[in-house]
Amino acid sequence: MIKRKNILKIAIDSPAAAGAGTLAKSISKHYNLIYLDTGKIYRFIAYLKIRYPKKFNNKFIKSKIKYLKIKDLENKFLLSDEVGTKASIIAKNKSLRKLVHTFQLNFAYNPPKKYKGSCLDGRDITYNIVPDADFKFYITANVKIRALRRYKELKKLNKLIKYEDVLKSIKKRDKSDQNRKISPLKKTKDSLLINTTNLNKRACFLKIKKIIDKKINI
Repeated sequence: MIKRKNILKIAIDSPAAAGAGTLAKSISKHYNLIYLDTGKIYRFIAYLKIRYPKKFNNKFIKSKIKYLKIKDLENKFLLSDEVGTKASIIAKNKSLRKLVHTFQLNFAYNPPKKYKGSCLDGRDITYNIVPDADFKFYITANVKIRALRRYKELKKLNKLIKYEDVLKSIKKRDKSDQNRKISPLKKTKDSLLINTTNLNKRACFLKIKKIIDKKINI
């Protein structure tokens, strides 16, 4: 694998709906980094399983991941609860994780020349995908706040959904992410904890920007 030298690498881990995606997008835009929401890849695979149940096997997935584009991960259907639940199960599959892992590594270490680096967020980025990242963050928030955020997000998509169901789903997802044997969600010792419970998007961004600027402007 080709590794570009002298690039800025940011790794973010977080439980579902903690605001990591929004933060990572803002950071990426500000520092001209290519951004990847790694969880969306598993959601994309889950979507393939729902859409093409008869074709669904490792060979089929490999061909789809090979030509995967960022725009493919922006499909609004990927945000559905059904996809999220299936994605959590798929994320436990060792052979599928291997396929996704290769894609993620290339993305992190070999971003297109027009970018100054990469920013990845997911569940195991800080210790499994980009362990030598220049900056590592663990973004979290109160589970009820996270459920409320996801509920509002789904409501915008005209989903007939109840807050209680979203809360239940988030708690189930947390348990699955934290207790899986392969690459579980955890905070590493060298990751900076950012709790977004009482912070708005702008305040979160400025907090992280201050940390990054302090180091890269030395």
